[in-house]
Amino acid sequence: MATHWKSSPETFALILRRHGLDPDAVDDVARAWSAFQEFVQVQIDGIEPAEDDGDGFIVQWGRWSWHDDRPALVFTRQFAVCDEGDEDDGFRQPQHWNVELALFFADAPAWADLGAMAWADSMGFDFDPIGHERAAALARIAAFIETLPQVSAMWRAVPVGSALGLERAD
Repeated sequence: MATHWKSSPETFALILRRHGLDPDAVDDVARAWSAFQEFVQVQIDGIEPAEDDGDGFIVQWGRWSWHDDRPALVFTRQFAVCDEGDEDDGFRQPQHWNVELALFFADAPAWADLGAMAWADSMGFDFDPIGHERAAALARIAAFIETLPQVSAMWRAVPVGSALGLERAD
């Protein structure tokens, strides 16, 4: 059954709970990753078609001012939404919306230079279609993370906080 994009954060929250996690207090990165892998395979209504990059995901790590410069690992699913905006605009472009699960960590020497590597190494958006192609892309990301000592250390650490939300990306 498909979920409307506006309800997708609630769908992700339900999946997190099925994995034994509170969306506002995630304490296990591996289980959060399993929940995210399940979430990005859910069919979503009200978005642009896959061939127009209507549904993608990204995994990021770093320190950002909008997260109070805390070390963070972020799982994001992005939608290009066709049912928002001015319908009379002949040049109307889809809006981009993110469902984002941010996991926050206490400062640790293992990821002291995380801010410097955030833009260089974060995984770029992937728009592989739902199904085996998307599963393969997720597996590639997990394998890549294992090659990064700082990020793989974060992956094994216990988050001190988390936030799940829907926000406009553009």
